[in-house]
Amino acid sequence: MSVPMTLLGLLEREPSHGYDLKRDYDAFFSRGKPLPFGQVYATLSRLARDGKIVIGEVEPGEGPERKRYVITDRGATEVESWLTEPVAAEPNLQTVLFTKVVLALMLGRAAEDYLDRQRAAHLVRMKELTDVKRSGTLVDAMLADHGLFHLEADLHWIDTTVARLDALAKAVRK
Repeated sequence: MSVPMTLLGLLEREPSHGYDLKRDYDAFFSRGKPLPFGQVYATLSRLARDGKIVIGEVEPGEGPERKRYVITDRGATEVESWLTEPVAAEPNLQTVLFTKVVLALMLGRAAEDYLDRQRAAHLVRMKELTDVKRSGTLVDAMLADHGLFHLEADLHWIDTTVARLDALAKAVRK
């Protein structure tokens, strides 16, 4: 997740205070991992330094003054460019899951046991995401689907790998 680009996108929608940006980020994008206020304001500071946003109206607040941030043309151009770039289909072919299996085999350990535990963990997470999908908003359901599809792909890979463990062990123990 690109926090700077997400905040820029939220600012393109409308000028906002840092508090409002955090609230919207957490509501739509964080799902269980809220964005710390410090990160919001540090990111806004860098975006302002780089000329992608400016501080608009400053309003008095109960504590410090409330600054309304406004996206600049440069920031809007960057959002447009970022939105049109495709996300890398598979940024890392050598995932932690793959690395653990290969290392277990290299070290003569039971990779199938590890894969069984991983499968069980994936199934637990899939149940959690299915519950979110059933009880949440449309945004929750769409995010849950995204996670579920990735977990389903991992489960397929786990099953395929278990079927090939003997051959893989021979290949990596040379």
